[in-house]
Amino acid sequence: MRIGVPREIKTHEYRVGLTPDSVREFTHRGHEVLIEARAGAGIGRDDDAYRAAGAAVVDTAEEVFARADMIVKVKEPQATERARLRENQILFTFLHLAPDPEQAADLIESGAVCVAYETVTDARGGLPLLAPMSQVAGRLSVQAGAHCLERENGGAGVLLGGVPGVAAGRVTVIGGGVVGANAIRMALGLGAEVTVLDRDLGVLDRLAERHGPALRTLHATRASLEARVAAADLVIGAVLIKGAAAPKLVSRAMLGDMAEGAVVVDVAIDQGGCFETSRPTTHAEPTYVIDGVVHYCVANMPGAVPRTSTQALNNATLPFALALADKGAERALRDDPHLLAGLNVCRGKVTEPAVARDLGLDFVPPAAALGG
Repeated sequence: MRIGVPREIKTHEYRVGLTPDSVREFTHRGHEVLIEARAGAGIGRDDDAYRAAGAAVVDTAEEVFARADMIVKVKEPQATERARLRENQILFTFLHLAPDPEQAADLIESGAVCVAYETVTDARGGLPLLAPMSQVAGRLSVQAGAHCLERENGGAGVLLGGVPGVAAGRVTVIGGGVVGANAIRMALGLGAEVTVLDRDLGVLDRLAERHGPALRTLHATRASLEARVAAADLVIGAVLIKGAAAPKLVSRAMLGDMAEGAVVVDVAIDQGGCFETSRPTTHAEPTYVIDGVVHYCVANMPGAVPRTSTQALNNATLPFALALADKGAERALRDDPHLLAGLNVCRGKVTEPAVARDLGLDFVPPAAALGG
């Protein structure tokens, strides 16, 4: 199979779909890899590194899309990229379709076979291709939030760890999954006062056992959410519902109870965000202020640390990408129900139920869309 890796064009996105080491795995199995020139520059790998791994370096994204049987990316295809997709071409990347009707419409129109990293599952019920980026984003959320709390950046001028004789900053984490667990780890490491809210008592129990009394755990109710948002210097939204738009858990009215210069970091923004006031931002202009509260809603947070995040992502995606190349889309998807769960759009049909529900589109079971 011929694999195509275009350079990412989302604003300030420096990751790349395949590292040279991953390319070598494909070429060792007899596949051809086309990579757009300078696609690896953001991770410090030049075109010669890809050539040494066996890839052919081409000048334009147009050529990559025109010649490849499968496109491997990181972020959702932008409008110009979606226009280049063709019927039966495989697209393997993050999609986050539930809050993005325009992208969904274009992918349906393309007739491509679109497999989303974020809905591929594993035997434990986890999301193994989303997990490494959730780990990165969770850790970055505290780093970004601490930076935004600095007065120069519009924040209240609070140091999360405090100093002897001065109280530490207060961090509220909404959701105790992968993002939340990593945010908690970083915030506690800085010496902040940390509270996590979740509706799953099992999640809270595991976090309490891991961190002991240093972490405050609360069952997520409307009352507890209102209280902890109001008290926080930094609120991190870490809510995820597989494939679906994130629920709007923090209303604009709640912002009115927060101190001026408090910060919210919405890691759920890829799925529409869990704050009513959230809208996607970029690394070029990461923040905005509403009602005195600084909002950080960058939709590709791991793109800020592309060397770490590209390697972590490739570690997780490579086995699935190789299966698609070795077997072809239909057989690979039929052979692996966990990979099949990643199929979001197939030959004009929506095959992820949460996406179909949130966008008001007809749902077709994945196996049926494949012709089985």
